[in-house]
Amino acid sequence: MSTSLPEHPADRLSDRLAGLPLRERKKLKTRRTIQDHALRLFGAQGYDATTVEQIAEAAEISPSTFFRYFPTKEDVVVTDEYDPIMADVLRAQPPELSMIEALRATMRAMLPQMFAVDQEIVMIRIRLTTTVPALRARTFESLREGTHTVLKEAVAERTGRPGDDLEADAFAWAIVGVLMSAMYAWMDGKVSIEEMPDLIDHNLELVGAGFPL
Repeated sequence: MSTSLPEHPADRLSDRLAGLPLRERKKLKTRRTIQDHALRLFGAQGYDATTVEQIAEAAEISPSTFFRYFPTKEDVVVTDEYDPIMADVLRAQPPELSMIEALRATMRAMLPQMFAVDQEIVMIRIRLTTTVPALRARTFESLREGTHTVLKEAVAERTGRPGDDLEADAFAWAIVGVLMSAMYAWMDGKVSIEEMPDLIDHNLELVGAGFPL
């Protein structure tokens, strides 16, 4: 039997989903349900020991339905909705803010709620993507295709640069590095999960200041 799942941070961070047709909202809800059950099973019994059939049973769907939403078992870990929401929040920042200040404001708006509402899921995903060999390469691909691309496009748009601008590309990779640094700081026990938003904000401030070490 499926269990009650917490409110997803996407619902609280943006109203972008409200404009979707009912059919699309239902598909998104099913996708979230599958992912949340999968991650909880991975956290409880391990990634390799968990089968797609077990995930499907927990989510009360068929295995074929699972594969309609996630092409592989790896994708259920590395895929999320945060990147387009981040882009929406970033685009809504006042134009007078510098690029780095707009990013800091975006992260301050997103991260505390994300960790508060979805802390268990966030922790499981970080552990899996940094410790399961089968997920490491797919995680980098997902970062490059997802977070980095969304950041690069938003930066280029905000600064009036072309989409293939190499400086916007480098800037986006620097931000991805800030996020990964915080992730590994938590994995290494240097900060708590609750401290990650402040660490990310501090390191974004360092980027904006040119890293005056």
